[in-house]
Amino acid sequence: MKNLVKQFLSDDQRAHVNAAVEKAEKLTAGEIVVMFISASYHYPMANVIGATTFAIPLALIFTPVIGGWLWIGNQNMWLFLGLLTIFFILFHEIIKRLLWLKRYFISRKEIDAEVKEAAITHFFNHGLYRTRDKTGVLVLISVFERHVWVLADEGINAKVPEGHWADIVKMITDGIRQKRSADAICEAVEKIGKLLKRHFPVKPDDTDELDNLIIEK
Repeated sequence: MKNLVKQFLSDDQRAHVNAAVEKAEKLTAGEIVVMFISASYHYPMANVIGATTFAIPLALIFTPVIGGWLWIGNQNMWLFLGLLTIFFILFHEIIKRLLWLKRYFISRKEIDAEVKEAAITHFFNHGLYRTRDKTGVLVLISVFERHVWVLADEGINAKVPEGHWADIVKMITDGIRQKRSADAICEAVEKIGKLLKRHFPVKPDDTDELDNLIIEK
């Protein structure tokens, strides 16, 4: 799943997002970080489930065909197991490499859980909890899952209802589906900046405490 971020956004589009964060942060003491990761998890069970889904019916179809042609009679059980193993290995490798196919074997619930966990991990790993007024906001875009998670520090959560983040997530995910990812992310960042301005206006001694844009391949 390497380099999915590079395929997702061009260098110019990343610069556009970075500029949007800089502009938004001029309005507020809040700290906005947009982070792109190729995937939140590698989902090994999806390879197993997908390979099994293809291998069993194919082995059942081909066992009587090949068994009849070879005249092996009651040895069909061993032929079935052999074919099952071959098809399983083959499709395990295919699904591991064809990410669009792999996605069909991952549940929405698992994706939600893994992206949420990734957001929490990166929130702490990149120090968003260390801002002076507890006003860090992480916008995590996990490319493989096409999933977005917004996570805010306790200072913001005390004043901003959680429902506002659902609107931000929808704005970005809709933009991704419409093939206008960069523009949608910039619009979402602008909306976050205006939202934070109401509760956390910029201070005279305000400094940029965090990176605006983080890319993790």
